[in-house]
Amino acid sequence: MLTFQNSCSVPSYFQLAGIPGLESLHLWLSIPFGSMYLVAVVGNITILAVVKVENSLHQPMYFFLCMLAVVDLVLSTSTMPKLLGIFWFGAGDIGLDACLAQMFLIHCFATVESGIFLAMALDRYVAICNPLHHTTVLTHAMVGWLGLAALFRGVLYIGPLPLMIRLRLPLYKAHVISHSYCEHMAVVTLACGDSRVNNVYGLSIGFLVLILDSMAISVSYVMIFRAVMGLATPEARLKTLGTRGSHNCAILIFYVPIVVSSLIHRFGHQVPPPVHTLLANFYLLIPPILNPIVYAVCTKQIRERILQMLKTETKFK
Repeated sequence: MLTFQNSCSVPSYFQLAGIPGLESLHLWLSIPFGSMYLVAVVGNITILAVVKVENSLHQPMYFFLCMLAVVDLVLSTSTMPKLLGIFWFGAGDIGLDACLAQMFLIHCFATVESGIFLAMALDRYVAICNPLHHTTVLTHAMVGWLGLAALFRGVLYIGPLPLMIRLRLPLYKAHVISHSYCEHMAVVTLACGDSRVNNVYGLSIGFLVLILDSMAISVSYVMIFRAVMGLATPEARLKTLGTRGSHNCAILIFYVPIVVSSLIHRFGHQVPPPVHTLLANFYLLIPPILNPIVYAVCTKQIRERILQMLKTETKFK
């Protein structure tokens, strides 16, 4: 590591602290975190396998669900193996380029996930408000283009973050990141230079993604609710609203932890640092764990296919 001005240096690597303040519990913490990661991986791979083998699920809603499963696998895998390495072996060192790559993956695919939820809201809006045109509007090609658009938006929004750090903030006053992964603000706070541009850009992206996406989804909810209230019978209304149950739960699972973590990070100055870090990990773990469970429980076709697969496996044993 090259040193300048006695206090600032050009780092070749950073050191992730894991869960600062809970170092003595790292080995014990590895048990719940490792278990949650395993559940997330198995659950999302199961969803991908079920949709692939069940022809009746080859519909836009389930294709979006597969995209969601892939994104959740990327989000959890970009952080958990490294965190478990810290817990088990104290392997906190991470190269500068690897740190920036991890930062990009985390923030990019969180943005992509929000975009997929927006696309799923569009799918449900067309299916409920214009059911006769659903198959002609939401074709397989259109679903693919919407998925690519969500990915492109994530790359477009988040791509500048690591580049701005690399080009504008080459010097750092410390190389120990008080976090379990290379979160943008955790890295920027260590920089010696003026980080206001990075802070403003990060907040602007957060506003565009979190606020605008949630507003657009809310608008679709209002329009869907108005269409449902126009149905003839209460039974038809309940059945139609029931098709949105899993989507509603998944959206809450994704947005609520992010909002809570962001509010505590910005305003919860009295909250102990370990709580900040734990919440930051949970909002990357909770959606990958709960999304497959929610869709398996709330979606009859997926639930029945999984039960059928389990029965078949039991017979072979």
